Amino acid sequence: MRKPNLLTGLTAFAAGLTASTAVLAQEAAGLEIVGSPSDRGTGFQPAASSLAVDQQWLDGVLLYLCIGVVALVLALLAVVILRYNARANPKPASFTHNTPLEITWTLIPVVILVVLAVFSLPVLFKQQEIPEAEVTIKVTGNQWFWSYEYPDAGLSFDSYMIGHPATLGEEDAGAVPYVLDAAMEKRLERSGFSRDEWLLATDTSVVVPVGKRVVMLVTGADVIHSWTIPAFAVKQDAVPGRTARLWFQADREGVFFGQCSELCGKDHAYMPITVKVVSQEVYDQWLAASVAAGGYTEPAVRIAAAE
Repeated sequence: MRKPNLLTGLTAFAAGLTASTAVLAQEAAGLEIVGSPSDRGTGFQPAASSLAVDQQWLDGVLLYLCIGVVALVLALLAVVILRYNARANPKPASFTHNTPLEITWTLIPVVILVVLAVFSLPVLFKQQEIPEAEVTIKVTGNQWFWSYEYPDAGLSFDSYMIGHPATLGEEDAGAVPYVLDAAMEKRLERSGFSRDEWLLATDTSVVVPVGKRVVMLVTGADVIHSWTIPAFAVKQDAVPGRTARLWFQADREGVFFGQCSELCGKDHAYMPITVKVVSQEVYDQWLAASVAAGGYTEPAVRIAAAE
């Protein structure tokens, strides 16, 4: 066994100091909230994974294709209206069929469908072909909260919308469940959120490292739910008795929101999802602290919007 020496000790100290500095730097910068609702906002949330980039690109391709089809149909209608109206044709022509025309208007839709398939299938296959996981998380939908498990670490916890009775304690005196009032705003602030994240923020979050392949094992405990994060372009029904899979690889750090996307009962609207994407150093620190505590702990980052 090699004996430790002064150089080895200094090297270890420097490595630890570098990691600590990286964590502190991220704390100071704060995690950006990505894709939160904005007044009169339209369109997609900012893409935060290659799946979302591909999906939004495909949407643009299909949009231009649809514009072309609509323009062609409108042009044909205009020609028919102007050229073949009763005034321009006092004596209308009579015919039974036009074989070349019928072949043409059969082939054009076929070509359009082939083009759609050429662009769509690679995107679909990329979503459905699950790669080898670097992080595995099991998610279970319940009425009306989510349960998460990191099986490789032996960590599990539940996630409720802030405002659910389970998230309110003695320090939240005066707060009414599911009502955004002054007391509820303070509860949101205590978790690093503002009133803008009402109905989206949860008391615990899915924490994943940036740039790593995350595979989610999705199931339901009672009725069908659906785990959805628009910024990652992932959506998977949580069906009781079945375990489905989805994957994503977040390419930026931040706080991302989703919601249950399958009508699941009276409190369906109160089943949001919060994902915090952090650096590998912060993730390792969070996972070790949560395992040691026997449950969820907050990662060592602040939320930029709350500063």
